[in-house]
Amino acid sequence: MKILVMKFGGTSVADIKKLKNVAIKVKRNSKKYKVVVVLSAMAGETNKLQKYLDIVSEKSSYSSDLVITSGEHVSVGLLSIILNKLKVKSICLLGWQIPIITDNSYGKARILKINNKIIKNYFKKNEVIIVPGFQGISKEGKISSLGRGGSDTTAVALACSLKATRCDIYTDVDGVYSTDPNIDKKAKKIKKISYEEMLEMASLGAKVLQTRSVELAMKNNLVLQVLSSLNNSPGTFIVNEKNLIEKEMVTGISYTKNEAKITISGIPDKPGVSSLIFGILSDSNINVDMIVQNISQDGLRANVTFTVQEREMNLAKKILEKNRDLIDFHYISTNADVSKVSVIGVGMKSQSGVAKKMFKALADLKINILAISTSEIKISVLINRKMTNKAVKKLHKAYVL
Repeated sequence: MKILVMKFGGTSVADIKKLKNVAIKVKRNSKKYKVVVVLSAMAGETNKLQKYLDIVSEKSSYSSDLVITSGEHVSVGLLSIILNKLKVKSICLLGWQIPIITDNSYGKARILKINNKIIKNYFKKNEVIIVPGFQGISKEGKISSLGRGGSDTTAVALACSLKATRCDIYTDVDGVYSTDPNIDKKAKKIKKISYEEMLEMASLGAKVLQTRSVELAMKNNLVLQVLSSLNNSPGTFIVNEKNLIEKEMVTGISYTKNEAKITISGIPDKPGVSSLIFGILSDSNINVDMIVQNISQDGLRANVTFTVQEREMNLAKKILEKNRDLIDFHYISTNADVSKVSVIGVGMKSQSGVAKKMFKALADLKINILAISTSEIKISVLINRKMTNKAVKKLHKAYVL
């Protein structure tokens, strides 16, 4: 039995007209595959439900997950009705009916197990099974949510569990681009990209896929396709690096404008200080990204610079100042007017000169680099936020993307 998983986001199911368009795509594929459809709530519904929760000041509980996951019930029910009217035998199953078992981290639950036997049994009498994304049931038997963007993870997890041929993620864009088309109109759609490259792009600002879903696909060697629900053109395939015939030195340019820079000056230059600083932040669930440390001229003190999410900057500063005596630093400075720009490509592993070209391009624009971090397939720099668009366009041109 060949299985295809199709996931549609909120903009793709925003109204009845768009749901009918989804039904046509599903019907077309149901002639070749048994199809599992994963749906988000209709556009704007989850935000509306979140506002209700904000009013009653409820966060990360069973009750709040029960509310926030209810929007998907409407979209899956409506699509099932439309498909059955098109003579496509379908049934909708909620997360608890499968079940999709999660841990009890309400608001950001992780999938532990999926009972695919029930899905396969329903395929005996149905061509299509429709499942709400974003939801499961905890080990305690309570409704749980996977966090915003969790529908991608639901789709990939189901595809992996069912050993599906492929998982297609339908959005309002027709694939993954070499950079943000809103910044550079010359951005091109990438036909194939590796899991590693997509993971870097997703974590560095590209909002096409949730990072957890890419990690899960990579772990299970599942082929993903990102494509548009508005047309029938092929999208971008996300595959194992071994399946890439040509490995570009640089595949894409990503950026994120939600970074903030924190510098702690005058910390003791001795073992254990960095561990203390970042341990304190970790205990408060503050994620740290780029880290740069340098020693002062006297060799006794050092400065450490790192980035956090902009929304966590003030909290991080407050926590560190609270522990001033423990860490023994002179002062803290912060800067929220920064952004991170990254060049990404698996070809970096075997080709040199990537950094040189990046730094020259930025120097030509007189852009000062505030911090640098690298991996095998990525170079990221921290720059002044107002220079982001110019930097992205310049780098896109420099690497002939």
